Amino acid sequence: MAKIDSAYDYYVSTYANKEVSRYDSHKKSDLRKVYNRIIKTNKESPLYKISNMSEAKKYAIDIKESSKAILNAVDSLSDKYADSSDSFQKKVAESSDSDSVSVKYVGDGTEDNSTNQFDIEVRRLASPQVNTGNFLDGDALSFLPGNYSFDLTTNASSYEFQFGVNTGETNADVQAKLMRLVNNSGLGIEADIVHDDSGKAALRLTSVQTGLSDNEDSLFSISPSATSESINTMELLGINNVSSAAQNSDFTLNGKEHSSLSNTFTINNAFELTLKKPNSDIGPATIGFKANSDAVADNVQTLIDAYNNMIDVANTYSQADSADGHKLLQDIGSVTQGSKASLAYIGLMVDDNGKLTIDRDILSDALKPDRADDTFAALTSLKDTIGEKANGVTINPMNYVQKVVVAYKNPGHNFNTPYISSIYSGMMLDSYA
Repeated sequence: MAKIDSAYDYYVSTYANKEVSRYDSHKKSDLRKVYNRIIKTNKESPLYKISNMSEAKKYAIDIKESSKAILNAVDSLSDKYADSSDSFQKKVAESSDSDSVSVKYVGDGTEDNSTNQFDIEVRRLASPQVNTGNFLDGDALSFLPGNYSFDLTTNASSYEFQFGVNTGETNADVQAKLMRLVNNSGLGIEADIVHDDSGKAALRLTSVQTGLSDNEDSLFSISPSATSESINTMELLGINNVSSAAQNSDFTLNGKEHSSLSNTFTINNAFELTLKKPNSDIGPATIGFKANSDAVADNVQTLIDAYNNMIDVANTYSQADSADGHKLLQDIGSVTQGSKASLAYIGLMVDDNGKLTIDRDILSDALKPDRADDTFAALTSLKDTIGEKANGVTINPMNYVQKVVVAYKNPGHNFNTPYISSIYSGMMLDSYA
């Protein structure tokens, strides 16, 4: 395993780009409960040393994130139904043409059900603005040495970019330098290099945002500074020329025309649609809900996928010196190892590692009216048990790191340490990290 120098760098590079779930946000009362549990855990925790801190950080981050994924899955099954036995009957949306339009149910069970099914025909996708520069010979020395600047103006504000050209830098060097400059700016503009048939290269700028509102002419514009040198350099680069203007999507819902700035939007506060490609040539896609048995199986699969991922993390680190993967396997695997027969009876199969798979035919039989109550009770019990285990891991991920105890605290005679609320948090913020 590669050594990491910073827990924060590893977290950002591995998890910062994951899709953010609405279950990652919490009320103040929820955060207060988490804080109190951390305080209670650390109040009596012994002092210890960690021999391989770099790898221990990586492992702690991985198991905390996998446990959070489990908690999000558990929360997603409790929006409307809370702890009732039918929480797994949460609706699951489906599209008859997922290649053209994908759909996800984002309601909580309380929305207006007047539109549970509709047809959508995609005529055009929402597109970004693209500026493509002039195609230049990469080996040529077309740019004179010197310092240059240009302004990139978005609908929010304007930014000045400054760059220099050194003696001997080729066109390819300058284009690559500007590509890095734009990509590192974090302005929602992505830069890359494209080539034509002759092998010449151009700098291309593409907006992350798509579509244009009624009061917008463009998503961004580029203009050189007032000096003749910068103007001549911009004429050579050509990145101020719009090669493809941003457009809104164009689609119909049950034959009625609509448009949107983005290819992802919600309908009726229940369906999150993502347009993928036009389907006018094959006809509209039908959006609706899956049958009850399929919906239940999909909801169970969401929980199982998160659970199995934590098993995989524990297996991955089971041989590492920095991790006590066997302890995590024992804690998480205990959820299923003692109930293989009862889980198999409702279609959940447990392998030797404790991982779960679904036999949808058996599960469908278990959902028949004469067995449904018992099946949902078993599923809810499994969900609650997995959630409780994951909650414990989230509160104290360092419990599963190999460590040497230095001293035990005097039981029952310790004070809270509110400024050291979590050793996990400390490792992310202290100078060693």
